[in-house]
Amino acid sequence: LLNRDELLLTVEQGYAGRRTHLFIVLDDQSVAYTVELGVSEIEEMVAKLRAGLDPATGHSQAFDVGLAHVLYKRLLSPAEPMLAKIKHLFVVPDGPLESLPFHLLVTEDPAGVSLPGLKSTGQRGFKVVPDQEPSDPTPDAPDIAWLAKKYAITTLPSVASLRALRVFAKKAQATEPFIGFGDPVLKGESDSGRGLQVASFYRGAVADVEEVRQLPSLPGTETELRAMAKYLGAAETSIYLRDRATESKVKSLNLKDSQVVAFSTHGLVSGELKGLAEPALVLTPPDKGTKHDDGLLTASEVAQLKLDADWVILSACNTAAGDKPGATGLSGLAKAFFYAGARALLVSHWPVQSAAATALTTNMFQAIKDNPLIGRAEALRQSMMEMAANPKTAHPFFWAPFVVVGEGG
Repeated sequence: LLNRDELLLTVEQGYAGRRTHLFIVLDDQSVAYTVELGVSEIEEMVAKLRAGLDPATGHSQAFDVGLAHVLYKRLLSPAEPMLAKIKHLFVVPDGPLESLPFHLLVTEDPAGVSLPGLKSTGQRGFKVVPDQEPSDPTPDAPDIAWLAKKYAITTLPSVASLRALRVFAKKAQATEPFIGFGDPVLKGESDSGRGLQVASFYRGAVADVEEVRQLPSLPGTETELRAMAKYLGAAETSIYLRDRATESKVKSLNLKDSQVVAFSTHGLVSGELKGLAEPALVLTPPDKGTKHDDGLLTASEVAQLKLDADWVILSACNTAAGDKPGATGLSGLAKAFFYAGARALLVSHWPVQSAAATALTTNMFQAIKDNPLIGRAEALRQSMMEMAANPKTAHPFFWAPFVVVGEGG
């Protein structure tokens, strides 16, 4: 299933979580190796890296470039001879590695390079806190050897999903360019939305709609959806906001005609200890919740949708979260969307700044338009690296939130 310039990497935790096994597959060979890196240590490293990427925590912590290099060396240095042969990397992460985009790993010693912290300036407005005084000249973007400089990277929820996407997927027949849902009617004031476990919203089979309604509002999502629709040439009627962004509406519409389907809202992850509740996307809750509409579009409900989409875009808080071993945030939703008929997902790992989300997606679409053969992951890579080269957006908070999940080739 792999082309000559592709490599599949899958990560598994060892017995008792004290070691990590990595399996490398090329088109003509496969290699396995073990590194002395336990799950608790990976969890700690990922948490430190994530702390420099989420300004909603209220802290102004710098992104630790040196730690991103240490994690790369300890995980992937034995694979470097095989990585040298390829351009496209498929990754099947496990445990805490599910919550860190691999393109943030750093392949060379950054030698003292640091990236400043972040602070919030309001609803989805975040800025870098600079190291230099305001009177200093604007610095060049730091020259950091991000893994994304070398490889287009695609995430897979499982090894088996590659076969499903490359063997059984049918050619798209959709004719409409876009449909999008966002800015649900919610009462919360902050848009942090971090660490929300979907199980806490349930009091039985139906979610508590009043609890759902208290989630933070996301007014900036309207801007993102309108920008995507405009760029793709979609009509105003293709955007469903506020009272129109309901679970009932999603289930009643003919989504199979749309090439790009976007949900710009909260994503809630399922908790490993809080029961069997599934990951879900938040939509405008009804006055009274029912099994058909309680404001949460769960993974099993996603799987019953009928899609024929080249892209499903989840520009939401927490949709790629997997910060606890065994948490099924990204993989549960991804598998459901693939089952429904999507070929690839574009998923955010943290709340995306609206201007950055617009730039990343439109530049990615433009790269595919300019060269339809480059593949989805390479189009995202080019869009990210363009932003990383700009001093104003060089911090990975701006350019690195999205990953391609599914068929990135």
